[in-house]
Amino acid sequence: MTAPGSRVGSRVGSRVDDAISRAHRDEWARVVATLTRRFGDLGTAEDATAEAFATAVERWPKDGVPASPGAWLTTTASRKAIDRIRREARRDDKHEEARLLFDDDPPTPRGAIEDDRLRLLFTCCHPALSSDARVALTLRMVGGLTVPEIARAFLVQEPAMGQRITRAKAKIRAAHIPYRVPAREDLPARVDGVLAVLFLVFNEGYLATGPGTDPLRGDLTAEAIRLARLVRELLPDHGETTGLLALMLLTEARAAARVSTSGELVTLEEQDRSAWDRALVDEGHALARSTLAAVAAGGPPPGRYQLLAAINAVHTDAREARDTDWSQVVALYDRLVRTDPTPIVALNRAVAVAEVDGPEVALALVDRLPLDGYHAFHATRAELLRRLGRSREARGAYSRAIDLAGNSAETAYLARRRGQLGAG
Repeated sequence: MTAPGSRVGSRVGSRVDDAISRAHRDEWARVVATLTRRFGDLGTAEDATAEAFATAVERWPKDGVPASPGAWLTTTASRKAIDRIRREARRDDKHEEARLLFDDDPPTPRGAIEDDRLRLLFTCCHPALSSDARVALTLRMVGGLTVPEIARAFLVQEPAMGQRITRAKAKIRAAHIPYRVPAREDLPARVDGVLAVLFLVFNEGYLATGPGTDPLRGDLTAEAIRLARLVRELLPDHGETTGLLALMLLTEARAAARVSTSGELVTLEEQDRSAWDRALVDEGHALARSTLAAVAAGGPPPGRYQLLAAINAVHTDAREARDTDWSQVVALYDRLVRTDPTPIVALNRAVAVAEVDGPEVALALVDRLPLDGYHAFHATRAELLRRLGRSREARGAYSRAIDLAGNSAETAYLARRRGQLGAG
């Protein structure tokens, strides 16, 4: 029999663990950004923030969770950074640098919007870095993902991902990349790379990868939306920025209905639409309409995010799944294929084609795509084969999808669908 004191200790420990996890979700990017602004070095900021969280794991169970976890973490991380730079100053005899550590006055703000995390985002997305490095660095610094989590998302080995992030930080330091939001006149040339990274950060929250993680990471989707709003404030007339924000809102609106109480993914057609966040849906629809109005008024043709937002607007406009205007969805995907001719876009288009022309036509489109290592490719094939009555082949496709899927809710859904086919 468990002693009462043991149960109390277990509950307290669980509350502290929850507080540390919550602080990591809410405060990681803010602490890294604050230290980067103060000390001017991304590597120092990251290392000191990680040390602060390690200290929290050690001290909070004994001392209790502080009233302001963010302030505690920022103060502790700042002290860790000062200790680190003092050691380096003694080693390298950089007395002037050490003296500057005692100046707590922040540098003069620069940029169109004063937000530390937005500055951190533009620093991580600097065009001097490769595309893969930008995404990895943003997921680490802004999203707070661990190196193993990022490596799984990229399907690369953990040491390789660690080296990629280390090289990116070194390049920022060596190239003296400024920690600021670009001047307003420089924003249009920089924004596409930022939008691409924000979309990937949002996707990691929308369908989180890695064992032991929640299937949905609302902290990542919320931060991506927050930053997208700030970017749109910088460029209110930029169609793709507005399109990306609309796309995120229309996707996030469905979050409460996407996972069942048993932890299984709920597909769009099976979701309880009364659980959708109508405020987010309405805002997303308004933004999507504004981009289409700008195009109709003679603006540039819609880009990738505007078209994806329009597709999501069609889905979220239907009161029931059976009311979805699939012909319009296919027409929008036809435009998207011309704008963004990737195999994944073609796969998603085939899903819509199945609703208009039937599963046999769609399967012929899917089977020609070079996506054998992508779990959604096999999940789509499994569903189409199932509808065609080819159960044995469908079972094999489900199994392949399960092997490749990295999201626990998606794996549970696929396993149930495979089980419904029987043992063969």
